[in-house]
Amino acid sequence: MARFNNILETIGGTPLVRLNKLGPDHVNIYLKLEYFNPMASVKDRMAQAIIEQAEKTGALQPGQTVIEATSGNTGIGLAMVCAQKGYPLVVTMAESASVERRKLLRFLGARVVLTPAADKGTGMLHKADELAKEHGYFQPGQFENEVNAEVHSRTTAREILDDFDGENIDYWLSGFGTGGTLKGVAATLKQERPKVKIVAVEPDNAQLLGSSIRQKRDEKGEPNASHPNFQPHLMQGWSPDFISGLAERAVDAGLIDQIVAVDGNDALQMSRSLASEEGVFAGITSGATLAAALKIAEQAEVGSNIVCMIPDTGERYLSTPLFEHIQDDMNEEEVALSESTPLCRFTEQTKAAPLVSHIDDSDDLEADTELDQILKNDAVVMFALEWCEFSWAARKLFAALDIPYRSVDIDNRANQDSGMGKRLRKALGRKTGNPTIPKIFIDQQLIGGNTDLFTAYENGDLHKHLGKIGVNLPNRIIDVQEFLPGWIHSRKSA
Repeated sequence: MARFNNILETIGGTPLVRLNKLGPDHVNIYLKLEYFNPMASVKDRMAQAIIEQAEKTGALQPGQTVIEATSGNTGIGLAMVCAQKGYPLVVTMAESASVERRKLLRFLGARVVLTPAADKGTGMLHKADELAKEHGYFQPGQFENEVNAEVHSRTTAREILDDFDGENIDYWLSGFGTGGTLKGVAATLKQERPKVKIVAVEPDNAQLLGSSIRQKRDEKGEPNASHPNFQPHLMQGWSPDFISGLAERAVDAGLIDQIVAVDGNDALQMSRSLASEEGVFAGITSGATLAAALKIAEQAEVGSNIVCMIPDTGERYLSTPLFEHIQDDMNEEEVALSESTPLCRFTEQTKAAPLVSHIDDSDDLEADTELDQILKNDAVVMFALEWCEFSWAARKLFAALDIPYRSVDIDNRANQDSGMGKRLRKALGRKTGNPTIPKIFIDQQLIGGNTDLFTAYENGDLHKHLGKIGVNLPNRIIDVQEFLPGWIHSRKSA
């Protein structure tokens, strides 16, 4: 056991662990487990480095408030550093970030200023800029600050090199948000091991780097508009609605050899498989990185060493779709096991309804005709966005009430590639006079969006609509508000 003077001395030195079950036999896939850092993410390294550099240069004065825009992990790392060093911290964060992240921040003493989800990542950046100017706060500037990349060149990359002393490193994979990990590790690995292939990973429905479209910036070089290829996606902390300066400089320096796009469903599955088959409890972005690594492994030579960044813990995602399949109550198998012996068992058990899988439609037909055909073919249809929280709320209600339905996810990869998604959305706008999503129809009649669906359930109209098509709802009463995104419930107290 080691002894440390303070928590900050425990940052870094994270383990490299080999996969034993999920990877193919002809290659070695290793996981750099960054959730072994004290605040359970890769961002602890950068948080400490930026604050200590600002102390050295005098940019941060004793007792001065620190402010940063973050999706969570950077803020949590900064909250730890600021708590230990005695700096007040304010975090600006889009309200769509998982509830557990903002609670952790407040638990660590930070103040959390939420910004509307509709304003996306650029919204929280602009709010941080505004508050810093108004109140004289210090901004770490994680998306542009080269210290973010330098600490990974100096620590993360060196740890990987030390772990492979005398051995080859063939591929290194990482997603990107600020671009600090990507740029910093890639630069050192390329310098020390020129043959290594650097692979950047991003969501398949929000391919910013893969589009080769430059980010629009203001006169200071900061993003001033959302990237045209951005769409809401599942990987919190990855691919905000802009390309950071650090990520762009990594591209311009030729550090990236390959870009792999990953489907959100694959990311979920791989994160779950990591936990259930390897005992590695990691987040959605970690699952996405592993999914990309398995694609790389298909083309890799025998004996190749593939290293994946595992940026954070699965505990950051408890309120996200990653845990949608996890029930609070016992399932049928667990009930049967309980009843196999007489002591301490329940006589009745409420069984959770199974989740309804959504069906994608990507037929390349004229949008208006296609829309009418979809509505004729299925009695209950929802036009949704794949990772929209309000679409998920509607799915939860359908599942709880055992309502068979069809979900047409207009932003999935197939509908994006064919252009049908955009055409269907325009067709919905023409048909309903409103292009917002989700849109729910019963027997070709528009019910409305998520709020309209919940209202129809509460006032009994949903029972009438479904009764006309022979679907009877269960007698139990459901509190539909529980299905809404967690940030809605906490909005009043935010």
